[in-house]
Amino acid sequence: MATTILGMPPVALDKFPTRSSSFEKQKSMLNSLKHKLSRKESKDNASPPRSMGSKQSATVHPQGNNAPATRRPSRPNSNPFRDPGDAPPAYSPAPYSAPMLAPPTIAVTPAANQGADDPYAFLFSFDTVFLIDDSGSMAGSRWRETADALETITPICTAHDADGIDIYFLNHPDSSFHHNVSSSATVREIFQTVRPGGGTPTGQRLNQIMKPYLRKLEANPETTKPMNIICITDGEPSDDVESPLIAAAKKLDKLDAPAWQIGVQFFQVGRDEEAKRHLKQLDDELADISGDDDLRDIVDTVPFTGAEGTHLSGDGILKVVLGAVNRRLDRKKSKDLHR
Repeated sequence: MATTILGMPPVALDKFPTRSSSFEKQKSMLNSLKHKLSRKESKDNASPPRSMGSKQSATVHPQGNNAPATRRPSRPNSNPFRDPGDAPPAYSPAPYSAPMLAPPTIAVTPAANQGADDPYAFLFSFDTVFLIDDSGSMAGSRWRETADALETITPICTAHDADGIDIYFLNHPDSSFHHNVSSSATVREIFQTVRPGGGTPTGQRLNQIMKPYLRKLEANPETTKPMNIICITDGEPSDDVESPLIAAAKKLDKLDAPAWQIGVQFFQVGRDEEAKRHLKQLDDELADISGDDDLRDIVDTVPFTGAEGTHLSGDGILKVVLGAVNRRLDRKKSKDLHR
């Protein structure tokens, strides 16, 4: 059927869609959409959700996961790593020194905003202890450099662990004011009060730190957090440092403690070649010195390798500490596989 409108050619009315055909078309589209949604829902129900446990079990090497975990222990001071299969969060290690013209600065992540991409989340799981060489040779730029690094590290540690950090010196008497330090201002005050002078009794001071800790661990293994001792020094120890390290490693083996329960990281400042050689020996040859090939490795050494104008970096220190934890875990796994 066609009709003529004035001034226009004849138009077939049946070419225009009727109200009924338009309704049928909309109905057909709705049915198609409902069918697609139904198929998607069936597909989602058929695939069970991935659990955190399955994701962790698929991670063979702790350094393969670039996003550190932020799981917290159920008790405030509990040891989160009592299960031998529960590895600490992984993070790629980096050299401790980096070229810069001023003391390093790092943006601190508040504890309330911790996330999977927080590189410092591992600090919650460890007590952080600094042993500072305050011998006479540390006076001047080395003393200021060390103070700057600790001023940078302290708020980062506090943002992840309300315990703060503990600071010990080789010669200066211990003080409660040096424990649970939580602000850069306190670090600055401590370093302005302590004056470098004396020898380098590293072994004696390490023993005084580790022995009480080991007694605490033996009495309360489930609630004693792992500890990282970060020793910043510029010289060769003037006493026997090997014996307390060997004794601590043997005690940890006797207690069947996790591989990362105690870690001692030596950071060298300055260019003393004899100090560099001796510190590397502590890292590489402690098992040979002890006569026990199976002695656990609790020592890592970072010798000074930077060029003129480089500074001890707080950021680098924390990365190396976590890298050392994961290397000890890796070496333990390697030993277990070859037994």
